[in-house]
Amino acid sequence: MNDRPLKFVFKITVIGDGGVGKTSLIKKYTQGTFEEDYISTIGAQFSFYDEKVNGDECKLYFWDIAGQKEFEFLRSDFYEESKAAIIVYSLEDKDLGKESLNHIEYWYNDLKKGCGDIPVIIFANKVDLINEDKLDDEFIQNFIKEKNIIGVYRTSAKTNQGVTEAFQKIIRELYEKYKSNL
Repeated sequence: MNDRPLKFVFKITVIGDGGVGKTSLIKKYTQGTFEEDYISTIGAQFSFYDEKVNGDECKLYFWDIAGQKEFEFLRSDFYEESKAAIIVYSLEDKDLGKESLNHIEYWYNDLKKGCGDIPVIIFANKVDLINEDKLDDEFIQNFIKEKNIIGVYRTSAKTNQGVTEAFQKIIRELYEKYKSNL
């Protein structure tokens, strides 16, 4: 029996507008599943996942925070003790996609206010619904450079495109940051 305390326990907050696919992305990564039907998150949902990085056990707690305005008053409590964050927006070429992209700065500022300087990554979700060749990502590329964000990953919870790589990028970033503190 191994009774050594876990060295790596990470709370990762996942935020963004309602309907962009936060819950679906977490479920795809942690359970390998995808559900077509949209069910709004109320408050927050929690997912636990264990992953090995370079032979070390990492315990991950994903906090999926509701994006709807009516849950705004709860967010600061949910942000507490987050080690990193994922901001999700939708690539859909309709109002949800355009609005969620326009709200990236709001989410980033809200996160910084609640968490300070933690690693942040952006997931541009629902890539399966667009033609990637016609995607103009100049705005998001400038945003990540300006804000020193780890990167932006095009993801699809439905097809699994980019999901594993995106989650593993933020997990490895945390691992490297906290490993050097041991």
